[in-house]
Amino acid sequence: MKYQFEKHYTRDEAQALVPQLRQWLERLNRLREDLQRFEKRLGGMTDQGHDIGGETVNNWIRALADMQAILAEFQRREIFIKDLSRGLIDFPAIIGGREVFLCWESDEDTVEFWHDLETGFGGRERLI
Repeated sequence: MKYQFEKHYTRDEAQALVPQLRQWLERLNRLREDLQRFEKRLGGMTDQGHDIGGETVNNWIRALADMQAILAEFQRREIFIKDLSRGLIDFPAIIGGREVFLCWESDEDTVEFWHDLETGFGGRERLI
């Protein structure tokens, strides 16, 4: 059978990644706030006709690069961020021979839910 994803996670494999995912999500959300702050500052500078550059641009570029590095880790592992602010993550998995997503949200202690590839969060069911 041909599956959409190369990597499929067991519940235990997904659960083992939760501490690392929490750190990455926290860092991504912090970087997103930094980027918004830098962009606001840069926008104010251009509105006033100032040349932009220097520390603010360097910080903005560094924040973007840091975000990109973390997002690359998700991509490399075929783990999907469905909602960054909520910390909603999907892991490809096989249940009963079907390709599905294990679904975890950062306020949950354990990976306890799954849903079909098409249904998303609204179709979550508890793992048995």
